[in-house]
Amino acid sequence: MNIYLKPIINPDECYREAEQKAAQYFNKLTVQATEKSYIPVLTDDIKTWKSDHVHHPMLSLFTLGKGKDDSKNFNHYIQYLNYRGRLDSYLNRSISYIFLRDLGKSLDSPNTQTRIHSVVSSLKDQLTNSKPDGEEAEAFSMVGLYRMAKKDGVELTYIWLLNKLKQVSNHIPKGMDAEHAQRKLIKIIAGVIMQENEEMDSDISSNERAARLDKAIRLGYSYGLTYPFIDDLLDAKILSDEEEKQYANLIRTTLTTGKVPKLGEWLGENEELITYVHQELGEAFQYIEQNQHPERRNKFFEQAYVFFHSQEVDREKNLMNSHYTNEELYIPVILKASSSRLIVRSVLSASDDKEMDNRTFYYGIYNQLSDDFADMFEDMKDGAVTPYTYYLKYHGTRPDLINPFELYWTVISNLIHNVYGSDEKTREVILDRAINGLKRLKKRVGTNKYKEIMSLFRFGNPRFNKLLQEMVRKAADVDFFDKLLRDHMITVLKNESKEREDFSNTIKTVRNEINQILAIPLTESSSFGRDSIAEAANYSLEGDGKRLRPIVTWFMSVKVYELDETAIMPLLKSLEYLHTASLLFDDLPAQDNAAMRRGRPTLHEVYNVAISELTGLFLTQKAIWEQTKLNQFDSKTVLQMIQYSSQTIADMCKGQAMDLESKGKPLSRDQLNTLCFYKTGIGFEAALVMPALLANAKEEEIIALKRFARFAGIAFQIKDDLLDVEGDAMLLGKDLGKDAENNSSTFVSILGQEAATIEMWENYCLAMDALQHVSKDTTFLKHFLNYLINREQ
Repeated sequence: MNIYLKPIINPDECYREAEQKAAQYFNKLTVQATEKSYIPVLTDDIKTWKSDHVHHPMLSLFTLGKGKDDSKNFNHYIQYLNYRGRLDSYLNRSISYIFLRDLGKSLDSPNTQTRIHSVVSSLKDQLTNSKPDGEEAEAFSMVGLYRMAKKDGVELTYIWLLNKLKQVSNHIPKGMDAEHAQRKLIKIIAGVIMQENEEMDSDISSNERAARLDKAIRLGYSYGLTYPFIDDLLDAKILSDEEEKQYANLIRTTLTTGKVPKLGEWLGENEELITYVHQELGEAFQYIEQNQHPERRNKFFEQAYVFFHSQEVDREKNLMNSHYTNEELYIPVILKASSSRLIVRSVLSASDDKEMDNRTFYYGIYNQLSDDFADMFEDMKDGAVTPYTYYLKYHGTRPDLINPFELYWTVISNLIHNVYGSDEKTREVILDRAINGLKRLKKRVGTNKYKEIMSLFRFGNPRFNKLLQEMVRKAADVDFFDKLLRDHMITVLKNESKEREDFSNTIKTVRNEINQILAIPLTESSSFGRDSIAEAANYSLEGDGKRLRPIVTWFMSVKVYELDETAIMPLLKSLEYLHTASLLFDDLPAQDNAAMRRGRPTLHEVYNVAISELTGLFLTQKAIWEQTKLNQFDSKTVLQMIQYSSQTIADMCKGQAMDLESKGKPLSRDQLNTLCFYKTGIGFEAALVMPALLANAKEEEIIALKRFARFAGIAFQIKDDLLDVEGDAMLLGKDLGKDAENNSSTFVSILGQEAATIEMWENYCLAMDALQHVSKDTTFLKHFLNYLINREQ
């Protein structure tokens, strides 16, 4: 399969050179750890550092207040820090750490400090700025991120990325963590964007900035994709041994030849998964390769190969093998930790900077040892070989093994003094991070388990052990924004996953219930013997409809306003009858002349135009009749609702007339918005407002619901317009291209696909804004809105 692909790098040589550099670094660290030379140096560092972090007990009581570590609520914690005057220092150490870790910067540089202060100022504004109505800004919500992307002119790229992330999540197999994969991918993308930001000059034009950010996002996704679909996939034991070998050979061939080999015949059980992964990774690789500067191309492939092969070396280790040397345990760790970050600059084809590359190389093992320490029990359960799991298993029988926790603090000392020249700010940030890591571990595992861990990994110097644990107990102001954001992101992703599942289950359950009650009883006519209008109505109602409007009404009635479920059944039928009637009129030859609807021939194709028209009228009247059966509610309230319903029907007719009159005319954006509000938005409005009227909701809440419905309806209609040109006819259950065939004015025909997509997102954001003024739980409506713009049918 790969016989005709010629290598463009010498993989053995480039890995051997990287190994030699890692071995030299490891030997230097080993000497410091063995001689304990780091202990007096770090002892002095910590004693200096603690003056800013260990406060007098009474001072702490009066200055910090209760709940100082309450980071469970992201926004509240940020507001708390700001109120206490601690947000600036909190963000400064967080951003400084990112500049060290991800960007390879030196904190003693005036330029770096200026840049950090600028980023902190901007981030603080995003986190604390209030909207005009006083609501908290959701800087890291989908709406907030979209608006940030729009400000930089990359909103279409953001939309592209969201679609890609959704596809990746959908293809994560059982046995892997989809939320973790998404979070890791987002983190990588953010790192590439940060690198690109640092490469750009301040006087760059807005157009060039947008182009470079677009490329950075796509490159970040392309590189980040390797984590779920190479690293995690191979670690998760989803593939058989034979599949793993075949897959690893594909990756190795790609990195050594610069070409993606064809998949060929796949003999394992995971052919469908691998086919998707091969295609997606292939496209990602080609995008990276196409954006490499020719003179730096080989450097990218060499670093990528070192990263991949070091992971392979570690992955092949067996915890039952008791003979690994310290070098065998640590050198691959140094290589994979450093190369993973060095690749980011290679991906961007950034200019050569040996000092930055060296700092990044030396820094990598610090993060890896920290991560492995936090994950050691999960790794132990999985049988993974890390310096910590191996030490846990064999430290009693292998006195030659280096204590990885001791090496971790050796690395800290080496970074502060030998890599960053004893810089005060660097010492502050690195010690903050190290102590924070121990505090988080103690909180996660509990005091007793933490003591057990510390006993296992204790140093040979009791005084240093005691000092370290004193800092863990007493130190304050060592938490970090990226950790808060990580925890927030994990919580949000898990909650959203559960909420999406609940939403999907609710949709299915309620849809089935609604389908059971829609059929109209047939009555025999003494003269003609059959009820053709009711038969025709039932034919239309039996189609595979989404039932979105009655589902929304059910949710608002039962879950939001706590109305009796049986009491509102007539209202659910009424809404579906009205919607189906509107579709019958819409499909007529005099209007859209549609041949398919809900996966079946339209009613006028099965019967005739006259029956179709009469059935639409029949269903409209049937809908009003059902509303009169709401006899468990106050009669004045029901009458008010029927008046609203009748006006809604009239407005929908007006909207359809607007649609017919607009054919072939170049409408403005405002005219399109008005048209699809009357055609679509007002139907969603009715689904929300009618339950609110029955529940005697306050006027301001009804206004907010109407505002939400207006924008949600427009977003829904734009998605319909987009699906008409780019959807799947089988999924949609109707023919594509009907808008163009009928010369209809749509968002796509007037604005084009890209601008229509942006317009859909603008309305999505406005609908989300409107929900902030609804006092009830809006979780269902948020997922409903997400469904509207992400649906494929």
